[in-house]
Amino acid sequence: MANENVLIIGGGAAGIEAAKGISGLGFKAILVEKRDRLGGTPDEEKYAALTPDLRDTQEALGDLMAPIKDNPLVDIHYNTLVTGASGELGNFTIKALQLGKEIEFQVGAVIIATGFKHFDPGRETQKYSYYELDDVITLTDAEKMLSEHKFVRPSNGEEPKRLCFIQCVGSRDRRLGNEYCSKVCCGISSKQSIEIKKLLPDCKIYIFYIDMRMYGYWENEIYWPAQEKYKVNYIKGMATEIVKKGDKVLVKGEDTTLRRPMEVEMDMVILAVGMEPSEGTQQMAEIFGLNKNKYGFIETTGGCLDTVSTNVPGVYAVGATTGPADLEDSVSTGGLAAMKALSAIRSLAVTA
Repeated sequence: MANENVLIIGGGAAGIEAAKGISGLGFKAILVEKRDRLGGTPDEEKYAALTPDLRDTQEALGDLMAPIKDNPLVDIHYNTLVTGASGELGNFTIKALQLGKEIEFQVGAVIIATGFKHFDPGRETQKYSYYELDDVITLTDAEKMLSEHKFVRPSNGEEPKRLCFIQCVGSRDRRLGNEYCSKVCCGISSKQSIEIKKLLPDCKIYIFYIDMRMYGYWENEIYWPAQEKYKVNYIKGMATEIVKKGDKVLVKGEDTTLRRPMEVEMDMVILAVGMEPSEGTQQMAEIFGLNKNKYGFIETTGGCLDTVSTNVPGVYAVGATTGPADLEDSVSTGGLAAMKALSAIRSLAVTA
């Protein structure tokens, strides 16, 4: 007889939604999380507010998690890392380490929700001087400051008077091998520019971009308000180098609209870093024998018509395990995988 329990690996938005879906249909969800709390990257990286509605992250995550907290059909295991897997649809044995102790789970299906990691701008090149200049930071560094409602220059603790965002750092870069668009960076930069202007109304903010990519409702929710209400300056241009100049940072590059070299002094630079497969995602692909695409994300089998099924029956991948995704994508695929997992398990009972 098929085991009707479903294991979910990863306690971010996608994993939480999958657990909600499974328990909501009256089945047992076993959720394992390597950290000591749920919330995934938005919690771990201390996101201040969500894109595009600027809702407080902890408040939103609290609402998302509420249905699975103290839910008898959701068994949550913190500080747990999956180390091995065997079996097949309807009868998987999953090995894990929980605080150094080996444990096992018997389940009928598995949903992998191990997310992504942010691109390290100093990994391949130092043209952006991320490890050299204190006032060159990333979107995630900015989120931490914004979550504390305080935005200052790391070098001296003063409020910046001029700052810029540089888009597509680690994305759309053939030299690095990351040829894809990371999907959310343009929106997050616009969101952060609004948050910074609310804290520092006199700060002049510039966003240097290759192309601004706002999809769905983001155009009207954050892109136009950033320009029209908060006077953020969007400049089509390529930044090629950042160097120190006195107590400022000098951004060198090209204004691609005017087709001329560009050099501008800033107090701070924020690098809009993209997404890459997390270590957990790559580990789970190896453990379960899942195909990966050329960028290292888990490959799904149905293209746009099936965004969660993998080459292993009974194993599903959700959220940013399969490629760049925003929170809406993550929640949607989490719910879809829950339905598909239970449907696959139940189909065994029908044919038995």
